[in-house]
Amino acid sequence: MSRMTPVEMAQVLGSGLLSFPVTHFNDDYSVNEGAYRDNLSRLADYKVSGLFAAGGTGEFFSLTPAEIDRVVRACIEETRGRTPVIAPAGQGTALAVELAKAAEAAGADGILLLPPYLVGSEQVGLAAHIEAVCKATSLGIIVYNRANAQLNEQTLAGLCERNPNLVGFKDGVGDVELMTRIYAGLGDRLTYVGGLPTAETFALPYLEMGVTTYSSAIFNFLPEWALSFYDMVRRRDRDGVYRELRDFVLPYIAIRNRKRGYAVSIVKAGMTAVGRHAGPVRPPLTDFDAAEIAELKALIGDRR
Repeated sequence: MSRMTPVEMAQVLGSGLLSFPVTHFNDDYSVNEGAYRDNLSRLADYKVSGLFAAGGTGEFFSLTPAEIDRVVRACIEETRGRTPVIAPAGQGTALAVELAKAAEAAGADGILLLPPYLVGSEQVGLAAHIEAVCKATSLGIIVYNRANAQLNEQTLAGLCERNPNLVGFKDGVGDVELMTRIYAGLGDRLTYVGGLPTAETFALPYLEMGVTTYSSAIFNFLPEWALSFYDMVRRRDRDGVYRELRDFVLPYIAIRNRKRGYAVSIVKAGMTAVGRHAGPVRPPLTDFDAAEIAELKALIGDRR
């Protein structure tokens, strides 16, 4: 059972950088729990505000419900209360409800509700999906606004009114006008999380819209750099932020954008590049080849 109320959880998450650990696999694609636990123990020693187990970077989309439960429980055990653990829920509504209930039983501190599987729907359908998960658990829910699950400000406001445990909004769309309308209407009712791919790119302008934190995949392999960059953002050190964007983040994105699915693959490649191999990505994703890993290693340079 979580030691935090939904509001307390959201407030903690909004106070610092968020970590989305990769899920370690063996060469046969089975979960390598030992390596995963070792990495979690290392990451939890850094000053982050939350660990999101089996999230998008953790390949939620390729894990079975049993594997998700195993990964979430391992994360809770290894972090030992040092930082909040947020578990995933998603796919269809029935499965999302089951995953939320399992996360609460495991002792997670909150839920990241990812977009439902494949289908598009109207706002009323999205609201029913989200509300079903909110009603299924007492944990705080962070809804991920992305892809086929994009809420408008009216739908989100109604959900907040009816569901006190809906406490977070993670934006993966990048619609500045929508974010402005949402924040103007709801203000501090929610904690806002930057969730665009390579969120460091958007961190400074999003801070001005009330988005005080973001999910850092780079933290997996460059934790010190990721925390330093976050501090620069919070200080509004524009020169420092843009220096690191020019020298590292934008070239990193250029490598990532070469192939579909590389947003996850590049993180595992980064782990290999710094000597912390996390195994392959699961199909249908594809791994970096040796030349691409060498290129990424050269870009990382002495930042590790």
